[in-house]
Amino acid sequence: MTPPGHRTLSTAALVGVLALTSACGSDDALRAGQEPPAAPEDIACFGGSVSAAGSSAQENAMYTWIAGYQLACSDSLVLYDSVGSGAGRSQFLESAVDFAGSDAALDEQEHEQARRRCADGSPAVNIPGYVVPIAVIFDLEGVDALNLPPETLARIFNQDITHWNDPEIAEHNPDAELPDLRITPVSRADDSGTTENFTGYLTAAAGDAWPHDTGGTWPIEPVEAAQGNSGISEAVEAGSGTIGYVEASHTADMATVSVGVGGEFVDVSPDSASRVVESSPEREGGTEHDHALELDHGTTESGTYPIVLVTYEVACMRYGTEREAERVRAFLDYVLSEEGQEAASAETGSAPLPADTRTRLRASVAEITSVG
Repeated sequence: MTPPGHRTLSTAALVGVLALTSACGSDDALRAGQEPPAAPEDIACFGGSVSAAGSSAQENAMYTWIAGYQLACSDSLVLYDSVGSGAGRSQFLESAVDFAGSDAALDEQEHEQARRRCADGSPAVNIPGYVVPIAVIFDLEGVDALNLPPETLARIFNQDITHWNDPEIAEHNPDAELPDLRITPVSRADDSGTTENFTGYLTAAAGDAWPHDTGGTWPIEPVEAAQGNSGISEAVEAGSGTIGYVEASHTADMATVSVGVGGEFVDVSPDSASRVVESSPEREGGTEHDHALELDHGTTESGTYPIVLVTYEVACMRYGTEREAERVRAFLDYVLSEEGQEAASAETGSAPLPADTRTRLRASVAEITSVG
């Protein structure tokens, strides 16, 4: 039964849940050609269900985690609704789901709301679970690679550069045959952590070329808009002269932009993206077990890809019952395990969390408890 207040599952998650529920731990839970995700020998299983909602950026990773966990724990059911980070945080704060996936950490106001949602006024915490680059994808006949500095990217998405043969684009791509074709930027229609991280990058790196604040909603009237990472990917692929931004596992075989960093152009990859996270400190002012990061989107370090998102698993430190606490604790521990991180990386191209980081985060998850 769908938990009260839980919305319709996304297609990918629903297919996964139905397959996993009916398969009772068999390989039928997997996508065609997918290897069974490994699970730790000491994995903690629970009976019943745990529900979550949020980031579409981690949708593919979550499908993999659900498959791995439920294959190891046949009596457990994990429900995930890929509705976008903003909606996921709202559902969590309204107690409609047990935890949320969000590409942006809870802000100060949301932390206050969370103390009313969590048991005994306990805090909610941001636990980094998924680190992945945001790729800038495009569809332009005859062109399979582009170099774009941050100022040029900002002017394209701000609709100041409107045609592909603009001199500013041509300057950095002398060997490309750029057509006199109108550029169609595709942005998110929903409140999105991917948008918040992408606009955060433009704010930090593009200077006056991006005259907008960082935020989860697109700041200007869009040329074309789509729901979720999958929606942008489909819109860019179906168009001509289109360009958009997606979590890297949604790029399929589409062309991607190499981004200007310092005096070079850097390709999107897990290795180049992980360098930003490794050097990013935790946000000041948080509680002991809150691990929100201050990402340096404006870095000029060589070989570093700066457009990165970290998806957080947002959970209470105390729940009303031990049953709730146990289920959240067990599943998030699997997400943060070496096996869970490697499974997501193999499926999506994400950067697995370093071992010392995983140890620290799992120690925080182990402290999730109940009032009873």
